[in-house]
Amino acid sequence: MREQSLAFLEALIEAPSPSGFEHEVARLYRDYVREHVDDITTDVHGNVSAILHPGAEMRIMLAGHMDEIGFIIHHISEEGLLHFSTIGGHDSAIPAGQTVWVHGRRRIPGAIGRKAIHLLGPEEIKAKPKISEMWIDIGATTHAEAVEVVALGDVATFQHGFQPLLGDRAVARAFDNKAGLFIVAEALRLLRQEGGLSPGVGVYGLGTVQEEIGSRGAQTSATGIGPRTGIAVDMEHAIDYPGVSPAQYGRLDTGKGPSILRGANTNPVVFDLLRRAAEEDGIPYQIRVAPGSTPTDANAMQINGPGMATALVGIPLRYMHTPCEVLSLTDLENAARLLAAYCRRVTPETDFTPW
Repeated sequence: MREQSLAFLEALIEAPSPSGFEHEVARLYRDYVREHVDDITTDVHGNVSAILHPGAEMRIMLAGHMDEIGFIIHHISEEGLLHFSTIGGHDSAIPAGQTVWVHGRRRIPGAIGRKAIHLLGPEEIKAKPKISEMWIDIGATTHAEAVEVVALGDVATFQHGFQPLLGDRAVARAFDNKAGLFIVAEALRLLRQEGGLSPGVGVYGLGTVQEEIGSRGAQTSATGIGPRTGIAVDMEHAIDYPGVSPAQYGRLDTGKGPSILRGANTNPVVFDLLRRAAEEDGIPYQIRVAPGSTPTDANAMQINGPGMATALVGIPLRYMHTPCEVLSLTDLENAARLLAAYCRRVTPETDFTPW
């Protein structure tokens, strides 16, 4: 991977962005894409649009959400412990015993605690941990000491950054969906540096907010832009590890290319254009099938206003919504190439009417 691109991906991972608190990632995205686009705007919701050919009537929306799962402080006890709610979907078995960053008046470390196993009763040992039975310990011994650095409504994120693994694999917290945002940024860079985009086609590379709590940013940004076609980029569940059946979920392997969704959430014309772009440009890809809507920005985009011709491009990801998500960096590069190739094949005359 290009050195500057990898540095950008690592910076995105390090920056905190729980839903509703995406500002640090938004700044990084704006700074990185600025030299590759004609205009950048930020709307009242916080969505960032990086635009090629802003005057074009045929508009393509590429969406990668900026937010990640996290925690928000809702109570500070007399003992100085921070009680929290989850932001986005968490497996309650994971937080206990993790270290976090609490993003208060300054960034401070904390430990997520619960009763030690030695103090659990027989029924408690059998039960799955509950978030309500956990807290964040920042070392404060009183309420007064804690509120000097933390306020109600401050957020926390797992203390896990980017680390390369063997080969082209890497592990990090929040590849879902910092990696998707990275792909959108790289697609814009490829379109600017390599060309091929019709002058009558505008590309709006969106960093959307609040996907993890209902794709709220994708809905509002689509309303403001009015694109005719759009592609959401998000993580998909790789199933190339024990205990997950291809017969139940469909085959999706890490390192074998991005996935293209086929099903009701994908416009047939967009699907055919994506598949043709991949095959003509020698980009490896996989097919992911969904019978109905998906819990992604693609769904909000498709049914917003008069609707748009949408698709979902996915990255096979292991261990989603944990602090140790694993993916292939080559898959990210190929996904960016696929998005750019799609945009080059759209013209002002492209008709997305499916039949």
